[in-house]
Amino acid sequence: MTRLTSTRLADGRELIYFDDPGSPERDPRSLVDHRDLPPRADPGELRYDALSGEWVAVAAHRQSRTHLPPADQCPICPTTPANPSEIPAPDYDVVVFENRFPSLGPAVGSTPDAPSWGTSGPAFGRCEVVSFTPKHTGSFAELGETRARTVIEAWAHRTEALSALPGVRQVFPFENRGAEIGVTLHHPHGQIYAYPYVTPRAASLGAEAGKHFDDSKGRESLTSSILKAELQDGRRMVLEAEHFSAYVPFAARWPLEVHLVPHRQVPDLAALTGSERDELAHVYLDLLKRLDALYPTPTPYISAWHQAPLDPALRQSGHLHLQLTSPRRAADKLKYLAGSEAAMGAFINDTTPESVAARLRSVAGGSTRAGKTTTGIPEGASA
Repeated sequence: MTRLTSTRLADGRELIYFDDPGSPERDPRSLVDHRDLPPRADPGELRYDALSGEWVAVAAHRQSRTHLPPADQCPICPTTPANPSEIPAPDYDVVVFENRFPSLGPAVGSTPDAPSWGTSGPAFGRCEVVSFTPKHTGSFAELGETRARTVIEAWAHRTEALSALPGVRQVFPFENRGAEIGVTLHHPHGQIYAYPYVTPRAASLGAEAGKHFDDSKGRESLTSSILKAELQDGRRMVLEAEHFSAYVPFAARWPLEVHLVPHRQVPDLAALTGSERDELAHVYLDLLKRLDALYPTPTPYISAWHQAPLDPALRQSGHLHLQLTSPRRAADKLKYLAGSEAAMGAFINDTTPESVAARLRSVAGGSTRAGKTTTGIPEGASA
C-alpha cells in the first residue's frame, strides 16, 4: 500500500509525501521546513465575463513565480544544504503540495450568485503541484510501473480530498510537458486545480453527455457510446486492455490527440478500483512511450484528466477520460492556435486521425491483431 505522510511547510501550506509500497518509514526530520518564508498572499481575483458567461482568474502575483531555474536551484528537487527547496526531505517518491504561486486560493469558497457585468470576487480554490520523482531530469514515461501507480494513488486521493472542500465544483489533474507547452519547471511534475466553478470546456462536454444520458434513459454514457463506436470501427484504436482502451477521436482537434477511457463508467480517478488503477499505470506509460517514439526528440504534450464536475446534474452522466494532446505536427513543426482556433474556437487539424492512430499502433512495441493494438496484457488478466 502507498504510505501517506502529511506535513506543513514554513508558510502553512500542506505537503503530502506519497511513498511507494515497501518504502521505509519516513524520517520525522523530513517533515520539517526550516526556511523563513513570508506569509501567504491573499487570493487573486475572479472576474465575470458577461459576454461569454465565463469566469476569468486574475492572478498578477504569478508574474514573480520561478521560471526555468537551473538544476541546482530547482524548487521541487529534494532539499540539500545548498538548495532548501519546497520539499524538506533529502529524498522522496511522489510529493503533492500547495502551489506557492496559485492561480486559485489559498482560501476556498463559492463564486458570487447571479453574476453580471462588473461582478468579481476572490479567486477561491486550490492549486497543487504533483512531483512525480525526485530526479530533476526525465519524464513520466520513464517512471517504473510502481512509481506510476503511486502517482495515480496521489491523483485519486487528492481528487477525493479536494472535492470535499467548500465551494469546489470541479477537480482537474493535468500535466504540461515541454518548453513548447510553456512549462516553468523542467523537473517532471503535474498540477491539480480545484475550481470554484464548472470550467467552460467541462460545461460544454457535460451538456452533450447529459443529453445523451437522458435520451438513453440513463442506460449509457456518451463516452461509453463513443468508445463502442470506435471499437467497432477499429481504424483509430491505439490499444485495448481489460479495463481501458485508447483511441484517436474521430474528430480530433490536435495533430496528436489520444483519449484513454475506462470501460466502466466512473466519474473520477477516486472511483477506480485497485485493479483498474493497476492497469492504468501500465497503459498510461504505454501511451506516453508511444508518443515519444514518434519523433527523434521528446514530444511536448498536455495530459488532461476530464473528471465529472461535482454538480449532480453533470455528475450522473460524467465518464472519466484522459485527453492527451500535442501541438506537434511534424518533427520540426508545431501547430499554433491562430485566428480560427483562438478567436472562434473552430479547430482545423493538420493530420488525419486514422494516420495518427496507425503510427501510434506501430511504435513502442505491443502486439497487433485485427487492426487493433493491445498492451500485451492477456485477455481477462490485470496488469
